Amino acid sequence: MSPAESDGTTVFGSALALLPIVLLFAVTAVAEIVGCYLPWLVIKQGKPLWLLLPAAVSLAAFAWLLTLHPTAAGRTYAAYGGVYIAVAIGWLWGVEGIRPSLWDVIGSLVALTGMAIIMLAPRH
Repeated sequence: MSPAESDGTTVFGSALALLPIVLLFAVTAVAEIVGCYLPWLVIKQGKPLWLLLPAAVSLAAFAWLLTLHPTAAGRTYAAYGGVYIAVAIGWLWGVEGIRPSLWDVIGSLVALTGMAIIMLAPRH
């Protein structure tokens, strides 16, 4: 447990301090999505097998990026899930060209709220 987690303050001290962590989560999510999307293209759309190499590199980067987060692994993974959902919905729109529904947006906002609750909660 980090000092911030043990003295009763929030993990990052303030909501503003959450911004760099959210950005790191977003980069982590893109690495995971790319690492999974490329094999999907190979399997589902018959794209070239060489795409598996950058997929493997992307998944290795994803695993490494998770180690850069400043709190316990389980809490990091739980909070990361909220950002992953939002980034995946952005991917749906930006890469796959499918506009998110109102429900996609609401679900993403609920997930991001959950991430904020997990990461900003006081730790005793």
